Amino acid sequence: MAAAIMVEELRPVIGGVDTHKDFHVAAAVDSLGGDPRTASFPNNAAGHAALLAWLSSHGPLQVVGVEGTGSYGSGLTRHLRAAGVTVLEVNRPNRQARRGRGKSDPLDAVAAARAALAGLAAGIPKAGDGIVEAIRLVRVVRRGAVRARTQTMNQLRAVVDTAPVGFAAQFTGLNSAQFVALAAAGPNSAPAADPTAAVVWAARTLALRWQSLTEQINDAGAALAELAPRAAPGLCAMFGVGPDTAAALLVAGGDNPERLGSEAAFAALCGVNPLPASSGRTRRHRLNRAGNRDANSALWRVALVRMAHHQPTRDYVTRRTIEGLSKREIIRCLKRFIAREVYKNLVADLARSQPVPT
Repeated sequence: MAAAIMVEELRPVIGGVDTHKDFHVAAAVDSLGGDPRTASFPNNAAGHAALLAWLSSHGPLQVVGVEGTGSYGSGLTRHLRAAGVTVLEVNRPNRQARRGRGKSDPLDAVAAARAALAGLAAGIPKAGDGIVEAIRLVRVVRRGAVRARTQTMNQLRAVVDTAPVGFAAQFTGLNSAQFVALAAAGPNSAPAADPTAAVVWAARTLALRWQSLTEQINDAGAALAELAPRAAPGLCAMFGVGPDTAAALLVAGGDNPERLGSEAAFAALCGVNPLPASSGRTRRHRLNRAGNRDANSALWRVALVRMAHHQPTRDYVTRRTIEGLSKREIIRCLKRFIAREVYKNLVADLARSQPVPT
């Protein structure tokens, strides 16, 4: 009887976590996927430590499947990895399956644990603790500023287009930089009840906002130009790869190169692997619309630059065109080839940037 209890106590435990902004719900199941137990913990440092201790109290902790490792579960993921726990990224439960069994946080946590046990959650989350995470944050700021600047320019042009004729006539034929400079040069006055004075104030305010956002974009661009070559010199040395393109590919890969199992897996991550769509006598492949669309766009930009300026690529395009491929099909082939080249440089660069164990 004692021996049986000892075996039960030593049975490996698989954890699953359904993450939220304020709290996490954890589940522990045995190595057969049964005997589920659940508990809730706050999403803070003390809660992360308590969650790990709770999971470990049920037996040897084998692996933990976590939903949202890149959002609400990022802090918990870092804590578990720092403690030496294997963490797997779990996708949200299938809606069709969820419809049949119901929805609750404990049920989702148990589903995450069973997904990790069954091998359905095989993705290794990004470490988020190195230079690539810094690059990601810079890109977040830059992309947000670019969107806001575009919106600001649209608002500024709308204000001028609907302004009194005498005011709007000053802006005829100006390019964007001249347009903003003229609007920003207006008098620094508070908005008044007079519509003409309010138009001058609104145009000046929007122009100053545009200039401020442009400064933020330039600062972020300069930071990327410094960080990207430091993180991945081999990647940045590739023909057609600039700092912003390299940054997008680095962010897709993450700080930990071991999560990229093969160049085929990286191609799938970027959405450039053709998917089989055969049936019966029909043998064909179709376009993959999944994957990281930022990385997919970066590969597309590299392909276009090479088609215009890289002689080996130009020769390839000529040959494939003679074979009957369309330009769109050729670009897809090029993106797949470039992904293979990117993967080799990316893994080598990230491996060199890892600290040497002492």
